[in-house]
Amino acid sequence: MRLLHRLLLSLWLVPASVAATAQDAAPPDLSNQWRIQVSESATSDGELHFLISPEGGMPLEVAVAIKRGRGENGIAKDIRDRFRQALDARAFHVEVEDGEDVLVQTRGKAPRFELRLLESTVGSTRVDLVKE
Repeated sequence: MRLLHRLLLSLWLVPASVAATAQDAAPPDLSNQWRIQVSESATSDGELHFLISPEGGMPLEVAVAIKRGRGENGIAKDIRDRFRQALDARAFHVEVEDGEDVLVQTRGKAPRFELRLLESTVGSTRVDLVKE
């Protein structure tokens, strides 16, 4: 009975690990400019965790602390300010546009990059990433 249990378990684990490996191997979604769109005010304190992965470079995680009651324009400014602190100003330009959007773009010959939102613990606020 134990042998049958181990065999069934191993048959279940192999496809799961193959699927995870295939997902990890997906090519990055690269661009020289990303738009971060912020919608709704924060109903709780929390953090937004972004991952910036330059082509051929080391990924960088950027955490942005957000306070409860912060409006979408304020959240966009918080994201802009934190990205400016974390990124090399010679390689990236970061600005707020239309109040609630943040543009992150490369400068000069800086490599294209992928931008992902890893996690948000901020209540009610929605963050959408648009590759431009």
